[in-house]
Amino acid sequence: MTLPSGPFLDAVSADPALTGRRVLVTGGGGFIGGHLVAALVGHNEVRVLDDFSGGSRERVHPEAEIVEGDVRDPAAVATAMADVDVVFHQAGLVSVAASTERPVDSQSANVGGTMQVLDQARRTGARAVVASSAAVYGRPDSVPIAEDASLSPTSPYGVDKLAIDHYTRLFADLYDLPTVALRYFNVYGPGQPGGDYSGVIRTFVDQARAGEPITVHGDGEQTRDFVHIADVVRANIRAALTDDVGAAYNVATGDAVTIDDLARRVRAAADSDSRIVTVDPRPGDIRHSRADTAAAAEGLGFEAQVSLAEGLPTVPGLSTPER
Repeated sequence: MTLPSGPFLDAVSADPALTGRRVLVTGGGGFIGGHLVAALVGHNEVRVLDDFSGGSRERVHPEAEIVEGDVRDPAAVATAMADVDVVFHQAGLVSVAASTERPVDSQSANVGGTMQVLDQARRTGARAVVASSAAVYGRPDSVPIAEDASLSPTSPYGVDKLAIDHYTRLFADLYDLPTVALRYFNVYGPGQPGGDYSGVIRTFVDQARAGEPITVHGDGEQTRDFVHIADVVRANIRAALTDDVGAAYNVATGDAVTIDDLARRVRAAADSDSRIVTVDPRPGDIRHSRADTAAAAEGLGFEAQVSLAEGLPTVPGLSTPER
């Protein structure tokens, strides 16, 4: 596939400016990593480290250098990070379901890989921007969720991300290494894979376009904070430039939508007649999730710019519904 560029990624590549750097993106063949690479090339020397077990070479911008290797391999990480100024660490096993089925693999890919990246960054002095997740919060006591909320993950994936999050901030304290952890909420956009709530938009689109029932788990009143990939790229670039390092920041819009409303929006944008049906809730599903974005606004100068209404038409198969 050809990675979409379009007005969103064109805009974020220049706002804010990260230029003249040697940059590494681990997992650059994945959804977020691929978009991040596309926004950085042309302004920086960009290298990608990926074993393509989850991503693909076709997602990597042709102007980026590729080091094919496992992020858990110290030799591969050392090669990829040679002379790098900033590493954006996106590689890992991102599926909650897979982490439940294969917790050892999840821990190895996520925590083990991150430790290799952070340790090499410590040796070279490279700034590290690390992908964390809203999964570190588990079931929140209340919403919106601020960064100082209780951290009680409910899956092996969430525990992995909590460890990654802690290590990222600890390396700043122990080694005076400029690090930032970014707690992504529900990311969506062009090139989005399906699966779990982070991919529920892609799943709904596929069902609507096929004329199949759009399946909503539970009663549909669960709420989620969906953040467009263009804003996620902007947050990463802000994290590469901020002086407020050694911290974790939510990456989200601060707005929430019910899953039932989301299904109706997708159906309208797909011009579909699909029925919306409810099925059994997922075990352990979180009822409500919405971020407090004040810390990111202050520490990163980041506020999401793409609303759900603006972002949905960028997902292949959807358009702007007529009002």
